[in-house]
Amino acid sequence: MVLTRCSWLLLSAAFLSAGAEISITSEPAQPAEGDNVTLAVQGLSGELLAYNWYAGPTLSLSYLVASYIVSTGDETPGPAHTGREAVRPDGSLIIQGALPGHSGTYILQTLNRQFQTEVGYGHLQVYEILAQPVVMTNSTALVERRDTMRLVCSSPSPAEVRWFFNGDTLPIAVRLGLSPDGRVLTRHGIRREEAGAYQCEVWNPVSVSRSEPINLTVYFGPERVAILQDSTARTGCTIKVDFNTSFTLWCVSQSCPEPEYMWAFNGRALKNGQDHLNISSMTAAQEGTYTCIAKNPKTLLSGSASVVVKLSAAVVAMTIVPVPTRPMEGQDVTLTVHGYPKDLLVYAWYRGPASEPNRLLSQLPSGNWIAGPAHTGREVGFANCSLLVQKLNLTDAGRYTLKTVTLQGKTEMLEVELQVARE
Repeated sequence: MVLTRCSWLLLSAAFLSAGAEISITSEPAQPAEGDNVTLAVQGLSGELLAYNWYAGPTLSLSYLVASYIVSTGDETPGPAHTGREAVRPDGSLIIQGALPGHSGTYILQTLNRQFQTEVGYGHLQVYEILAQPVVMTNSTALVERRDTMRLVCSSPSPAEVRWFFNGDTLPIAVRLGLSPDGRVLTRHGIRREEAGAYQCEVWNPVSVSRSEPINLTVYFGPERVAILQDSTARTGCTIKVDFNTSFTLWCVSQSCPEPEYMWAFNGRALKNGQDHLNISSMTAAQEGTYTCIAKNPKTLLSGSASVVVKLSAAVVAMTIVPVPTRPMEGQDVTLTVHGYPKDLLVYAWYRGPASEPNRLLSQLPSGNWIAGPAHTGREVGFANCSLLVQKLNLTDAGRYTLKTVTLQGKTEMLEVELQVARE
């Protein structure tokens, strides 16, 4: 008896047996596109006449890949044959250079000499080598708390998707805006801390591909507008400035992008579009209220800060008085300073004219001091600029010079003559 394909199919329909123990496994278990795949068969029993392989969910002629006669080795392709499949004598199915389209359910049907059939089921998943996805967005520049961010991970593959922010896995707070398939990321009322580089990644068990980063800018502010002088916040304060001295006011704020600045004096706009305002020589005409206005051209928000600038009160003349006024040899004397500058930066004492070889010591208001070339180990400075000279000798008599420097760079020098009486 010769089995034709049609008679073999009829027999299979007539003698289909239940309780099949045939199992089908894929080798390799997770093939990538282009791999050679073997659908290996286990559990075959008895002397078999023929095999039928189907690529589909049912035993339908339209799903038939190939029929194989064991005794002759003849193989007949079916309607579902793609040109890549071949049946081996042991019943296994070889797929050369498998493609993702080969994925699905496979059925092996066997026929033995008693014209009984058995079937086995298996599933093949061929994973594609993923192309690089692309992140698309409605806009890369958004205004904080006003605009909505919408990012779409575009990929032709149905692979799994995950998102990255500045190179790290996307924070949970942002993931709450993901669509069910993970491909659309939405954030209403975006915040400044969500500005940065976004990437999406598609992956499957054999391949992974990440997009190029797309950088989002979030505009905000201006906030916390303030006026500084010498790195010190002056907003809402009154600044006292010495007559004929110069100073600079700086306007700062938290803003993206950098805001546009305007200055006003006593309510009158000044021709100054910079972040700082220079006053070159302080006089009574410069006394008044200075206001800085910062405006963000992207958010259309603005903020302001003001300070009051006044002339300082008349400075008390600085004087030096020795205590005691006529010390004796072997005694201590303090060259006491009255009216020293309250905004003192540093002072220095000299024995004789104010030159480096004559410097006794120099000292900061913090109390840190540096001995000079003329220091004998008996001189001590104080925060009020006074100088103590211990255990006087006759050679300590003579001229002493005090030099002071203020925070604004103003320098003043004052001399005193010290007399030492012989014991």
